[in-house]
Amino acid sequence: MPSSERPHAHSRRSGREPRSRPRPLPELRFPESLPVSACRDEIAAAIRAHPVVIVSGETGSGKTTQLPKICSLAGRGQAGLIGHTQPRRIAATAVARRIAEELGTPLGTNVGYKIRFNEKFATGAAIKLMTDGILLAETLSDPQLREYDTIIVDEAHERSLNIDFLLGYLKRLLEGPRRDDLKLVITSATIDAARFAQHFGRDTGRRDEAGRPVVEPAPVIEVSGRLYPVEIRWQGFDESHRDEDDESDLPSRIDEAIESLWREAPGDVLVFLPGEREIRDVAEHLRRLHARESAKGRSAGGSVWGKGAIEILPLYSRLSAADQQRVFSPSRGRRIVLATNVAETSLTVPGIRYVVDSGLARVKRYRYRGKVEQLQIEPISQAAANQRAGRCGRVADGVCVRLYDEADYLKRPRFTDPEVLRSSLASVILRMKALRLPDVDAFPFLDPPPRKAITDGFALLRELGAVDEARELTEVGRTLARLPLDPRIGRMLLAARELGSLAEVLVVAAALSSQDPRDRPPDAQQAADQAHRRFADESSDFMSLLKLWKYWQAALAARESNRKLATQLEREFLSPRKLREWADVHAQLAEAVRELHWKPNEKPASPEAIHRALLTGLLGNLGFKPLDEPMYAGTHQTKFAIHPSSWLTKKAPRWIMAAELVDTGRLYARTVARIEPDWIERAAGHLIQRSWSDPTWSKNAGQVVAHERGMLYGLTIYSQRRVNFGPKDPVLARETMIREALVGGDWDGRLPFHTHNRRLVAEIEKLEHKIRRPDLLVDEQFLYDWYDAVIPAEVWSAQALEQWWRKASKDDPKLLFLSRDALLRKDAGDIGSDAFPRRLAMSGMSFELDYRFEPGAADDGVTMTVPIAALNQVDATRCEWLVPGMLKDKVQALLKSLPQKHRRHLVPLPDSAEAFVARRKGEVASGKAAKPLVDALIDDLREQHALRVQREDFRPETLPPHLYMNFRLVDAHGAYIAASRSLPQLKADHGARAQTAFQAALAEIGERLKVPQGARRADAPARRTGASETNG
Repeated sequence: MPSSERPHAHSRRSGREPRSRPRPLPELRFPESLPVSACRDEIAAAIRAHPVVIVSGETGSGKTTQLPKICSLAGRGQAGLIGHTQPRRIAATAVARRIAEELGTPLGTNVGYKIRFNEKFATGAAIKLMTDGILLAETLSDPQLREYDTIIVDEAHERSLNIDFLLGYLKRLLEGPRRDDLKLVITSATIDAARFAQHFGRDTGRRDEAGRPVVEPAPVIEVSGRLYPVEIRWQGFDESHRDEDDESDLPSRIDEAIESLWREAPGDVLVFLPGEREIRDVAEHLRRLHARESAKGRSAGGSVWGKGAIEILPLYSRLSAADQQRVFSPSRGRRIVLATNVAETSLTVPGIRYVVDSGLARVKRYRYRGKVEQLQIEPISQAAANQRAGRCGRVADGVCVRLYDEADYLKRPRFTDPEVLRSSLASVILRMKALRLPDVDAFPFLDPPPRKAITDGFALLRELGAVDEARELTEVGRTLARLPLDPRIGRMLLAARELGSLAEVLVVAAALSSQDPRDRPPDAQQAADQAHRRFADESSDFMSLLKLWKYWQAALAARESNRKLATQLEREFLSPRKLREWADVHAQLAEAVRELHWKPNEKPASPEAIHRALLTGLLGNLGFKPLDEPMYAGTHQTKFAIHPSSWLTKKAPRWIMAAELVDTGRLYARTVARIEPDWIERAAGHLIQRSWSDPTWSKNAGQVVAHERGMLYGLTIYSQRRVNFGPKDPVLARETMIREALVGGDWDGRLPFHTHNRRLVAEIEKLEHKIRRPDLLVDEQFLYDWYDAVIPAEVWSAQALEQWWRKASKDDPKLLFLSRDALLRKDAGDIGSDAFPRRLAMSGMSFELDYRFEPGAADDGVTMTVPIAALNQVDATRCEWLVPGMLKDKVQALLKSLPQKHRRHLVPLPDSAEAFVARRKGEVASGKAAKPLVDALIDDLREQHALRVQREDFRPETLPPHLYMNFRLVDAHGAYIAASRSLPQLKADHGARAQTAFQAALAEIGERLKVPQGARRADAPARRTGASETNG
C-alpha cells in the first residue's frame, strides 16, 4: 500500500463489528446562511431511501461541513461511524475542526480526524474525517468496512487514483450481500452528476427492448452555491510575445492584477499557482515590491503596495501543519494567500474577496514515449477554474481575475482528466495490488483503462521485477508500492540503495522526470553546444547530468542574487526555470526515500554502481551495435541511432542503454550510456529468454554441456556460452549421456560395469575387422534401450550415475553388466579365433597381426608388424597365404581374375575357392606354405579340373589391396619406420639397416646366453620387438 496512507497499528483488526457504538451528537444546528441547510430534509430523506446519494453543490454551499450532520439527521452514525473522506490532509483536519466548532465539542470527542502520522479521534466519536487513502488502507484490515455505517466521498470530481479506487471498492461492496446497510454519499461542486448517477444506479431486474438491464440512476440533489455574486475578469496573455522558457513575468502579472483589485476596494486575495516554486518566486517578488513601495512613503495616490501591512502566506500540501494553520487565523492587515490547487476544494480560506487564477496546475502525466511519469505544468480544466472562482464571494461580492482569456477557457476540457487515464497503468496496478483490490480489468472504474494499457502495465511491472509470472507482487513490488513514484524511477532508486549510489541516482532520476534544462536555440546551436561541452562525458550522458547538477549547486551556493544567477545561467544556455523544476523534483524524490528511512551514500559512487542502478528501470531501451552495421539493434526488433545531441555519437559503444527512444521519422536514442552486457544479465535475469543448442557429452566435466543463448525482448545479450545442460533439459541430457558416454564409450569412469562392457564391445569390434563384417555388434539403439530401461530418469551426469550405481549394485553386483551373447547379433554364427590369429609364426619368429576393416584406408585388411632386425627373415611365400580366415576371399579373387575360358569351368567361384582351402587345410593350419599361393592354385586346377592354367593367366593387380599382407616396419623400440604391401620393396629400401639390426640382436642374445638365468630362445628379439609394438 502507499506509505502515505498506512493505517495505525491499533486499527488493524478483523473489522467484523465497529469498536464501539458512537455517542449521540449534541443538538444539531444548521446555519441558515448556508444554501445546503435549506436542502437538509430533502438530502436526509434521500439518504434514508437510497444506498447511494449524489450531492452536487456549488462552491460555498456548505455541503462539506453540513453533510455529516445531515447524515446524522437521517439516523446515520448510530450503528457505525460516519466516515468523511477528503483528498488532502489539510482539508481533513480543517473540516474536522470546523464541524467540531459548530457542534460545540472539543475536537476528537464527537468529531475527529485521522491523517498520515496524526490522529485525533476518541472512542465513541461519531464523525471521522480522513484522507481517501486512509480509508483505502483500512480496507486491508476491515474489508467490509464494518467500522462505518455511512461514508461520504467529498471532492469526487478530482478523480484521483485514490478516489477512483475508493469509489470502485464501495460500488462492489454495495452490490454485494453483506453491506446492504451501508450508505454512500458522493459530493462535489463540479461533478459530472449524470455519469456518477448512472454508474452507481441500482439494477431494477428489468430489461429494455435490447435486452439490457434497466438501471435506476442514483438520486442527484443539486444545491445552489455562492452567497454573493462573483465577477469573472479575463486578463489574457499575448502568446505571440511569450518566450516558452520565460515565466519571470508571472509575478509581475499577479502584482498588476492585485493592484487593480485593491485600487477598487481592499480585501484578501487568494492566488492560485501551479507549484511550490512558483509560490516562492511570487512571494519573493511581492515582498520586495511591498518593501520597496513602503520605503517610498504613503503618498496620496501612490502605489497600493505601500499602504499598510501586507501578510503574504503560502499554502501547499507539503507545508507544515502549523504554517498551514496560519491561513485560517485572523489577520489585522491585508492578506495574500499563495496556494496550489489544495485550496480549490473543501477548505475555505476565511475572508477571501478576490481570486487571481494563473490557470495552471502541476499535473502528473505518464509519458508513453519515455515510459516515465512526469510532473508538468498544464492548463487546468473548466471545472477546476470554476472551483477556483468559487473560493471568493463568501463575505462580499467577489472578483476572480483569470490570467488567460475567455477563448482559452472555452477550449479547455470540461473536467479534469481522471488520474487513472493519465498515469502509468503499471503504477495503478501496483497500488491496486498493494491495496489488495480486485484485478484492474475487472474493477468497476468510472473510466476503465483500455485493455492494452493494462497488458502494457503488467509487462512493465514484470520487467521491473515487481510482479512474478502469475502477476503477484514480489518483494520488489511491495517495496515499490511504498514509494509514491513512477515505478521505473522507484526501481532505479531501490537498486541504487542496494548498490550504494542513491545520492547520484536521485539526481539523475529527477532529471529523467523533468525537462532537459540545457537550451539549444535554433539560431545559436553551435554556441550552446560549446557552452555545454564543459559537462560532457564521452561514456555517459547520465554522468553529464551529474556534472551539470554539481555546477548548478555550486552556482546556487555562490550566487549574489537570483537575478544575477539567472543571467549567468542564461549565458551558459541553461534554463533557470527548468533547473528549478529539476531541483523541485529532486526534493520530492529525496523526501520519498527519506520517509522510508533510506540514507543516500555519503561517499561518491562508482560509475558502474550508478549505471547498474539506472539500468534496472531502462531494460526496454537497450542497444547493441554489430561491427559491420551503422545502426543499433534494440529490443522488440527495433533499429535506432544515437541522437546527435549525445556526447556518445562519435564513440558508438557496442552496448548502450538510453533514457528514451524518440521517433522523429528516424528512431533515436536520447540520453545514453555505455554499459557492459553482464550488467544486463544481472538486472534482467528474470526476463532473459534462454535457449540451448548443440547438447553434447563432456568427458572432462562428466556432464552434458550445451551452448546457451540469452535474449531480452528479441535482443541477443549473449550466445555460445557453455553451460551444464542437465538442469535445463534433464530428459535430453540423460539421453545424450547414455548415447555418448555409455554407448559411445566417451567416459573416463571406472565403474566395473562400464569397464566390462567396453572390453566386450572392443573385442567384438576387433572381430568385425578381422572377418570384415561390420554387423556382428548389436546396433547403438539396442545398447541405448538396454541402458535406458535400467537407469533412473533423474540420472543425467557422471556423478549422479556413479552415486546411483554404487548404491543400487549393493543388491545386484552385476547391475548393468552386459554379456557377449547379448552384444552379438543372433546371426553372427560361431567364429573361431584360429581363422584370425593374433600372431603369425615363421622362420622361428612370431609376428603380431592387426586387423582393420576400412576399405580405402592404407592399413585396410591385415597388417603384420615387423621389427627391422627380422625384416630379412620374413618369408614372402608364407605371407601370400595371409591368414586362414582371409584365404578363401583371396583365392576367389584370383579365380575371378582368370580369363573367361577358364573361369567358366569353376563357377560358382565361391565353391571352388572353398574347396581349394579345404584341400589345403593341413598346409594352411600349419602355416608352412611349400610354394607361392598362385603356384599352389595352378597345381590344384590341373589336378582337380584338368585346366592348364599359366601364371600369366592370373591378374593379381586386380585384387583389392586388403588381400595382400600389409607390412609395418618398426625399430627396436617399436617406433614406426615404414609400411608397404610390397615386401621386396621394403627389403630393398631397408635391407642393409635390417642386417645391421639383426647382427646387433644376435650379439645381444649371445651376451644373454652367457648368463644361465638369462637364457632365451633364438626368436626372442622378434617377440620382444613385436610385444613392444603391441604395448606401444
